[in-house]
Amino acid sequence: MRRHDFRGQSFRGRGFSLVEIMVVVVIIGLLAGAVAIKVGDYVETARSTRTKSDIATIVGAIETYHAQHGVYPTTEQGLDVLPLKTRNDPWGRPYIYTIPGREEPFDVMSLGADGREGGTEGTADADIGSWQLGDASTTGASP
Repeated sequence: MRRHDFRGQSFRGRGFSLVEIMVVVVIIGLLAGAVAIKVGDYVETARSTRTKSDIATIVGAIETYHAQHGVYPTTEQGLDVLPLKTRNDPWGRPYIYTIPGREEPFDVMSLGADGREGGTEGTADADIGSWQLGDASTTGASP
């Protein structure tokens, strides 16, 4: 077997310099940051979509209660009289049920990501309510 003697050979041209490695690390960091921001946007969009779906389910349960009992649950009874698994919004706060509602017999809403009433429309902080579902057949019928 032949032995190689590396003494005296130049290692110049082999590998990367520290500056090149640092440039690559910075570029990877910038790309990772951009991806993290986009993923955060998708998470908030998914939470808003889930909230609308939950509210539609809650509205359906309230309408079923109304059909069976002839009245809507009172604000004091709230959602506790309904056979629901979902009682909290995706941000961990309870859905809010009020009777009478703004334009319908009742409203169901989430206060959004910030947990405060109001918020800028189109952002995660905006309130999401049954009045926004857009289908009159799912937002409460006349009592």
